[in-house]
Amino acid sequence: MTELEKIEYAKSFIDKLANGINPIDNRPAPENDIINNVRLSRCFFYVSDILRQVIENGGVQVPKNKKEKKQPFSITQEQLQQYQYTKGRISLSEFCDKLNAMIDTEHMISLRYNKIAPYLLQKGFLHETECQDGKYRKLPTEQGNEIGIFTEVRTTQYGIYEVAAYNAEAQRFLIEHLEEILQSNN
Repeated sequence: MTELEKIEYAKSFIDKLANGINPIDNRPAPENDIINNVRLSRCFFYVSDILRQVIENGGVQVPKNKKEKKQPFSITQEQLQQYQYTKGRISLSEFCDKLNAMIDTEHMISLRYNKIAPYLLQKGFLHETECQDGKYRKLPTEQGNEIGIFTEVRTTQYGIYEVAAYNAEAQRFLIEHLEEILQSNN
């Protein structure tokens, strides 16, 4: 008897137990018999399903929910040409969200602002400054203003704060330099 046949034979016993049948003589077990306990029956059905999976996979159980390793963020030039520039100003996170909407985020790591901001800091378009609330913000420099990055005051339920906001020209700059930005992270 092969291993697979042994598993199939064991599964037939488990199936009978799950259905309240004595696997030795194939007769229904008395109602007060322990194998008719609902909790045991559920366990038998669970084990039966696992054995079914093992049989379907030729004797090997495949782990459930094994997370697929996502590929690094990448986007084609054709996809970038489809980018819709925002007429108003958007935050760097909103810019990343727009790019992420254009890729398969189920199989690829999403682009986040913390992959772009270091490049802008290094190139002198942003600088880090401490705000009144004690937090540090990345705000545009004069050079940043020249490419379309401006400071905007925003209000949320948590209060008022300053944010770097990117107009269409700044978004165009980021699109044109995206490959260089992504390579600077490696």
